[in-house]
Amino acid sequence: MAIRLGPNQYGKAGIHVVRVQRDTPRHEIRDLTVGTSLRGDFSRAHVDGDQGDVLPTDSQKNAVFSFAKEKGVDSPEEFGLALADHFLATSSRADGARIEIEEATWSRIDVDGQGHDHAFVQTGGGTRTAIVNVDGRGADRTAHVVSGVCDLVVLKSTGSEFHGFLKDTYTTLEETTDRVLATSLVARWRYNTTDLDWNGTFAAVKALLLKQFAQIHSYALQQTLYGMGESVLEEFRVIDEIRFSAPNKHHFLVDLSPFGVDNPGEVFHAADRPYGLIEATVLRDDATDPGSAWHAVPGFV
Repeated sequence: MAIRLGPNQYGKAGIHVVRVQRDTPRHEIRDLTVGTSLRGDFSRAHVDGDQGDVLPTDSQKNAVFSFAKEKGVDSPEEFGLALADHFLATSSRADGARIEIEEATWSRIDVDGQGHDHAFVQTGGGTRTAIVNVDGRGADRTAHVVSGVCDLVVLKSTGSEFHGFLKDTYTTLEETTDRVLATSLVARWRYNTTDLDWNGTFAAVKALLLKQFAQIHSYALQQTLYGMGESVLEEFRVIDEIRFSAPNKHHFLVDLSPFGVDNPGEVFHAADRPYGLIEATVLRDDATDPGSAWHAVPGFV
């Protein structure tokens, strides 16, 4: 019986880099958590313990910090592409590089109606994400970018129904034509190009997702997600597919009748577990080959 090394990769996770741009008195701040990984023929390291082909993860970490100064951080996507190309140029045994980035959002603190030049507060509204996968070099190079948002907590206090579902021996859930719909959304979309306005497109896609969540009259979270994805693909030809992972944050109406109190859809118990988990992909019929775009992206169908 032969034994061999299967797929493998290595890199540095949780590199937290904050870049302050202070070229003018009005500073800008970008707050990134970066993960790097290289894949390729690293069998000697695994089988023989020979590290001659291994670019240390500490070197990868140092490159992230130095690139934040050398290249700047205009967008997570552009930063990730630059890092991936650098690692492939440095490591001859690597045939692919993956950069995963999460960006925390900071807003200017308001002072007398004006945003302060150098004081910030971390805000919600989800965490921006970017995953860059680059394979090969030179003429053989292919690059895939998946942008997105996670921890985007949204809620509709009405405009949501759930009825007509399949029932079996164990069904106790009551049908409803008026419920609270809430989720902590993860959405990731795959671009078919790397020639675009990364920041502007991200902001526009996120705004459209929120608009559609608000406007779609929901008969199920599945239908809401599909409608959101459909709108993104109709509006942005540079996107070939969008994937969602959405835990249903259940809100159950509290029975206050034992206390002689009426509760016409106003007081709820917000249950954090167990929860329904809805996952879906919306894509074009003529979508480009995803290649390695979704490599090592967990939690998606």
